Amino acid sequence: MIESGSRGVLEKLLPVLTRWFGDVEIDIVTCFADQPKGFNGTVFNVNEYGGPAGRDRLFSDLAGRNYQLAGVLATGDPIMTKWKWWLAYRLPAKIFIVNESSEFFWCDWGNLKHISALALQRSGFGASAIPALVRLAFLPVTVLLLVTYAAAVHLRRAIRLL
Repeated sequence: MIESGSRGVLEKLLPVLTRWFGDVEIDIVTCFADQPKGFNGTVFNVNEYGGPAGRDRLFSDLAGRNYQLAGVLATGDPIMTKWKWWLAYRLPAKIFIVNESSEFFWCDWGNLKHISALALQRSGFGASAIPALVRLAFLPVTVLLLVTYAAAVHLRRAIRLL
């Protein structure tokens, strides 16, 4: 597990993973100093792997363990963002993505719709961004109408004063 989000999400997720995958050893890559409640696996703390050489050392430590699956917390928290996507790209494992509700889905072509929706939401271009983009597109028209109206009102006033 790449713990790049809220600790509560991971603590809620660990029993779910045990139900899904059985009694498997789970290791965690994290930046937090303490371990999650009920966890007894190996912890890889990114704070112990500083700099580019440290990143390569972390990758070699993880790659040597031959993981078949790797989970990435994508909870919207700006925690370990570069680390999580770098590890997800580099590790030769099947990736599953976990959201803030501790629900997960596989990172594959079949879930491209879910991945796209999550990426749009996390980047700020989700459903709430569409009305903002429409308003932005009509901003020049709105400004032109307001300036035209103001000019007409001032012109009528000037004509009346003559």
